[in-house]
Amino acid sequence: MVKASDLLIQCLENEGVEYIFGIPGEETLDLTDSLSRSKIKFIVTRHEQSAAFMADVYGRLTRKPGVCLSTLGPGATNLITGVANAHLDRAPLVAITGQAGLEKTHKEAHQYLNIVEAFREFTKWNSSVTRADFIPEIVSKAFEIARIRPGATHIELPEDIAAEQTDKVPLVKKPYSHIHMPEEDELRRSSMLIEAAEMPVILAGNGVIRDDASEELRKFVRDTGIPIATTFMGKGAFPADDEHYIGSMGIKDRDHIMCGFARADLVICIGFDHIEYSPRFWNPDGSKNIIHIHSDQHEVDEKYIPDLSLVGNIRVSLKRLIPFSKRREIPEYFSKIRKNMEKELLDLMEDASFPMKPQKIIYDIRQALEREDIVISDVGAHKLWIGRLYPAYEPNTVQMSNGLASMGFALPGAITAKLLRPEHKVVAVVGDGGFLMNVQELETAVRLRCDIVIVIFNDAKFGLIEWHEKKKFDASFGIDFLNPDFVKLAESFGAHGVRIEKAQDFRPQLQNALNAGGVWLMDVRVDYSENMKLTEKLSNSFCGEIR
Repeated sequence: MVKASDLLIQCLENEGVEYIFGIPGEETLDLTDSLSRSKIKFIVTRHEQSAAFMADVYGRLTRKPGVCLSTLGPGATNLITGVANAHLDRAPLVAITGQAGLEKTHKEAHQYLNIVEAFREFTKWNSSVTRADFIPEIVSKAFEIARIRPGATHIELPEDIAAEQTDKVPLVKKPYSHIHMPEEDELRRSSMLIEAAEMPVILAGNGVIRDDASEELRKFVRDTGIPIATTFMGKGAFPADDEHYIGSMGIKDRDHIMCGFARADLVICIGFDHIEYSPRFWNPDGSKNIIHIHSDQHEVDEKYIPDLSLVGNIRVSLKRLIPFSKRREIPEYFSKIRKNMEKELLDLMEDASFPMKPQKIIYDIRQALEREDIVISDVGAHKLWIGRLYPAYEPNTVQMSNGLASMGFALPGAITAKLLRPEHKVVAVVGDGGFLMNVQELETAVRLRCDIVIVIFNDAKFGLIEWHEKKKFDASFGIDFLNPDFVKLAESFGAHGVRIEKAQDFRPQLQNALNAGGVWLMDVRVDYSENMKLTEKLSNSFCGEIR
């Protein structure tokens, strides 16, 4: 006989769990006691939202469910944003929450909320443990669903159940194949549709990275010669320095890449999730021929009705499609689009103005990092600049919150990235608004002795909202605030702080921070007048001007 909390930890070990991110509480005392005797590392965070973000990034980088833990009531509700983030970005995650004893669940009780019902809206599956004997099946199901249908699941463990005795043991883990592949007839029809197209283009999304299909995508593109764009979350699935790559798409304005999609008569969507970038932006009249290549069926959307759907493991589908494909030359028009996108970044690489242009900051960050180093972007105006212009060369080297688009994601995410990829440099790019939403995790980063650099785009306002307000109303309201002294703030946590006062100082200071190790915070004032300049440029440009 073992205690239920011991059994739950045994089941987590059985699933290969390495880390649990979270904050303990009174209702998780038995569980954390059991965890104290486990080989699983418990990473104490300073906010439950951060714990869920950290588990989210663990799931993205390993393709195994990350695990986060909270107590009941406010602890559990604090997890919600991070769990919902994983749910919409399809990152495998298992959330575990404590709960009051079952005798309190039918009446008003201190801190009691129906957390299972609350979490049901943004998880693939969830359940409360009402008997200790159910734990092996519940844990196995939660991990299986989170892994196979990537997203969040949730387990609630009431405190009285956690203390129960049981003779159950973890379920035996057996290898199963979850690889599905399209029929040969579907592959032939797809190749015929591709061959008949005059101007095909590929749109690659995050599903390529989740299915570990980047190598097959690269071979497919190079063997066919078809130009490719990625979504923001698909960055790195295909290298930005390859001649077939025309850029990343994700802003609502009519970007240069849209000119290529306007001309295209076939869009081959590979691992594309609708939530990454609505088809209404690149197929506004619904007239495009579409091939859908994904592990999932497509979302029902009037602007996205595929002519053919190859549903199965993306890696296998592409590998089987390549022999049916024929080589073609890259249309010159797409090469011009690529050059236009590159020009926006390169034109300002020597810009010495201060406050710094966002393009210049991004260029300098790219120059300071190796191909496989990692950038974690928070949410704000800087995310759109990174999404559009930051060149990514390898999968999982750019991470961002895109489906839920939650501020406060980058710092916790950077901590996890460094835990899992200690051999690579990690830079968190944040706005001053988003950074202060989870600033307390500076303590976590220092305690864990992480080597990370946090670059703050400082404009003392919610810059992305100002951008949208000015586009819609030509005025802004409710976006200004005051910032602390970021250098002193960093130092108070035991981190290093640097204030950049000249554009020429940024790259050498960044390089020094990356080489020195430890937690570094770089305060960089940014010139966001570039936001509206970009809007005006794109609104006044026409595809015929690409030359």
